[in-house]
Amino acid sequence: MHPWKTRFFTIWVGQQFSLFGSAIAQFALIWWLTQRTGSATVLATASLAALLPSVALGPFAGTLVDRWSRRRVMMVADSFIALVSLGLALLFRAGRAEIWHIYLVKVLRALGGAFHWPAFSASVSLMVPKDHLSRVAGLNHAVHGLLNIVCPPAAALLLSVFPIHLVLGIDVLTAALAVIPLLFLPIPQPSSAKERTSFLREFAGGFRYIWSWRGALYLLLGATLLNALLNPAFSLLPLLVTKHFGKGALELGWLESTFGFGVIAGGLILSAWGGFKRRIYTALMGMVGLGLGVALLGIAPPSAFYVALGAMAWTGIMNPITNGPLLAIFQASVAPEVQGRVFSVINSLAGGASPLGLAL
Repeated sequence: MHPWKTRFFTIWVGQQFSLFGSAIAQFALIWWLTQRTGSATVLATASLAALLPSVALGPFAGTLVDRWSRRRVMMVADSFIALVSLGLALLFRAGRAEIWHIYLVKVLRALGGAFHWPAFSASVSLMVPKDHLSRVAGLNHAVHGLLNIVCPPAAALLLSVFPIHLVLGIDVLTAALAVIPLLFLPIPQPSSAKERTSFLREFAGGFRYIWSWRGALYLLLGATLLNALLNPAFSLLPLLVTKHFGKGALELGWLESTFGFGVIAGGLILSAWGGFKRRIYTALMGMVGLGLGVALLGIAPPSAFYVALGAMAWTGIMNPITNGPLLAIFQASVAPEVQGRVFSVINSLAGGASPLGLAL
């Protein structure tokens, strides 16, 4: 095995464990809120709490990521998220957890994610040769799809057997597993990362980079509109399952797992096909497909839960068809020394419409 593969995949496996634990915890918390309140406003507020920190602070975090050691940023972010989950688990164990605690935990976890995501994304292009970036992106989509399949029913099963504080303990354990490889394996830094200007100038540089790259700017406008339409629909899935279809946690798990099967299928299709010669055409086709899938989900009658399952599968297929080409465009085109702030700006601008959509 090539040296880069040993280092990268050791770190990568640890991060996938962390994603598994996070997915289990997120399902458990959302289901707890659904059972406790049955309120669309509460679920929307929880989604806003998870979105706003990354949108508002993302560009600042990305600028710091480009100035700091990306390995250390990932270590601190993973450790911080583990401590937050541990604190909430202790509150549940003591029987003192309240709805506002869930909101606070989601804000704090999102704050950690605002640093972790650009640090890891920017590290990939430094650890992986350019001709393997698409393969790694495909692998990420496949694993994320697998997590979407496994985690919801696994979380539902765990909640039926164990109290929620023990389920949250899984998130603490997996976050710790993500930190261990980072203690021993180095992640290269961009050579120009040692040449510093003022923080504000570097912060503004991420926005200038996107503004000067008009193709990326147009992509972001499309992604912003898409997020404004899609995120509210997905955040209210628990209520769609319980109040529209009259189903329970198991059926919610099926719905989310079906999305995961679709993501895996879409990743395999993209890997075999490769997309159009111009990646942007593939991404645009995926965006249209996502919109059609969510529209079908919304018009499915209460007696036709299978239609909702089909719509979620189709939406899952379109997910990598959209995101795979976009990721390849940005990773291949953005200089490594500015990827932290540029990726954060992209994430903030594209995600900024989600709170607006949820508020509406």
